[in-house]
Amino acid sequence: MAVPRARVLDLMKASCRVFNTTYNPERVRIGSHIMHQRLKGASVASYYPPRIGTIAQLRSLYPQHELQDDAEEDWLEHLNVARSRGKAVPKKKRTAAESKKYNKRK
Repeated sequence: MAVPRARVLDLMKASCRVFNTTYNPERVRIGSHIMHQRLKGASVASYYPPRIGTIAQLRSLYPQHELQDDAEEDWLEHLNVARSRGKAVPKKKRTAAESKKYNKRK
């Protein structure tokens, strides 16, 4: 004896309400299985070894030695040239009295 489709769908709807699952009678692909999977970030990150040997880490490990970083030296030279031409970033104001906004209110 066959059960009517409407009756089966009602049973599915009640079952989904009880077990807190998604009611999807047409079986459309909605991607909810991806949301239930465990996160993979930590395990993928563990494939790669920790990055060591940067200039900043070596300076902190060996403060008595003078370590040179060519990229940093180039950047500092670039900043000095920009300052000499008057094109550098302005200094931050430390107090309200130094800012232009504060002085305009008075």
